[in-house]
Amino acid sequence: MKILFLGDVMGRAGRRAVTENLSRLRTDWKLDFVVVNAENATSGMGLSGSHAKTLLDAGADCLTLGDHAFDQKDMLQFIEQEPRVIRPLNFSKAAPGKGAGLFTTRSGRKVLVAQALGQVFMKRPFDDPFSALEPVLKTHPRGGMAQAVIVDFHCEATSEKMAMGHFCDGRASLVAGTHTHVPTADAMVLPRGTGYITDAGMCGDYHSVIGMEKTEPLRRFITGMPKERFTPANGEATLSGVYIETDDRTGVTTRIAMIRKGGILEPAAP
Repeated sequence: MKILFLGDVMGRAGRRAVTENLSRLRTDWKLDFVVVNAENATSGMGLSGSHAKTLLDAGADCLTLGDHAFDQKDMLQFIEQEPRVIRPLNFSKAAPGKGAGLFTTRSGRKVLVAQALGQVFMKRPFDDPFSALEPVLKTHPRGGMAQAVIVDFHCEATSEKMAMGHFCDGRASLVAGTHTHVPTADAMVLPRGTGYITDAGMCGDYHSVIGMEKTEPLRRFITGMPKERFTPANGEATLSGVYIETDDRTGVTTRIAMIRKGGILEPAAP
């Protein structure tokens, strides 16, 4: 399979980049499945039901969330009605929705998507992500029940993300880090066939401070005092993510490539 994973969609600029490009990329790159992390798609804080529909209609097969999963209150109800939206497995035992889903591609192949939140440097204490993922990986063997297994690890610390990559090696087809909004240059295939990248980056305006308009973050860094709310930057966005090709029989990733399209970052394509 040919699978595209796009990093955190940031505000209006990120949504616009997805809606204007994804349908064409599906055709041009002959994509079988697309996962989009959308947890900052609505004003940089969470995802609304209407914006989820917009991204799904644009060509996403699955949307993942993160620590801002329910900042938009209508997501509490929407996620129960829309199985293509996945929240972190270890968010809360009382959280609505599911932390993993088994999806069928247009050609009939099965793809498992799961998400977990890291613990290191995160503002809230979350349950152990490794033990949360373990039963999901055991019950959905790569190349068995699922032809491909995708893990979105939404996490601050690069060390924790790397540890998760090695934990999933041989069991996932891809472990993609999200959350920091900065793409890392370490896309690789691990020894047992798992594609890995520490952070897929964001789909947003990079002429910013991790997607936010620069003035208020700069003021707070310089003075230590807030004045206004953060607002997402709305210039031309870069689509950032990772592309993999997998073997249906084994679920092994045979090829991985970083993706950057549009905006001010250097382009990269499969």
